[in-house]
Amino acid sequence: MRRVFVTGAGHGIGRAIVEAFTAVGDRVAFCDIDTSRGEVVSKSTSARFFALDVCDKSALEGAMQILFDEWGDIDIVVNNVGISEFEPITSTSVEHFEQVINTNLRSAFITSRMLAIHREKMGDSNSYGRIVNICSTRYLQSEAGSEAYAASKGGIWSLTHALAVSLAPYHITVNCIAPGWISVNEDEVLRSEDHAFHLSGRVGKAEDVARVCMFLCDVNNNFINGECITVDGGVTKKMIYPGE
Repeated sequence: MRRVFVTGAGHGIGRAIVEAFTAVGDRVAFCDIDTSRGEVVSKSTSARFFALDVCDKSALEGAMQILFDEWGDIDIVVNNVGISEFEPITSTSVEHFEQVINTNLRSAFITSRMLAIHREKMGDSNSYGRIVNICSTRYLQSEAGSEAYAASKGGIWSLTHALAVSLAPYHITVNCIAPGWISVNEDEVLRSEDHAFHLSGRVGKAEDVARVCMFLCDVNNNFINGECITVDGGVTKKMIYPGE
């Protein structure tokens, strides 16, 4: 039974990841700022829920320390939490930029650092460890008003390969997943052309990302390390010309 901690799992991709791990019998805990959604996920999966804001360093570290104390260790950390509020650069604020960076990027550093510190104290007693960071195809593609989000996801990719090097002595592989268009809102209206835009013929689902996460966390897949896997139905491989 693996011990798993997921950030931002009250909805969407994070929820699908929690559901995937609990479905195979792993011991799972997660955090989210949305108490009502978090409680629903906890009830449906039996995963442990911590209601907290990942921008609160003490609260995030405190939740992980509780798990270390009770579980002995954490085998898998999935840094999923993210906000994607776009604003024109001329009207956005530095404070908004900082909030996005702190939520999406800083939190991933906090959890990874906590795991590394704990593993250092443990010595060589656990030969299995995984960190999976949820990136975005926006680390390499942008539209107007997405500066904060793009910077945070570009940081996630860079943080991933840096952590892969630093955490290798602790038997922890670090990879990231870059989703494209993933439909996570039940009220989202998808048109036939939205699906046709993808080489795979459909818009993505949260479960598509969860399955890749499970693959990366397979005990036999420790030779995949420091990588970013794109899950976007082939969109980033299309040559698109004006008017198309």
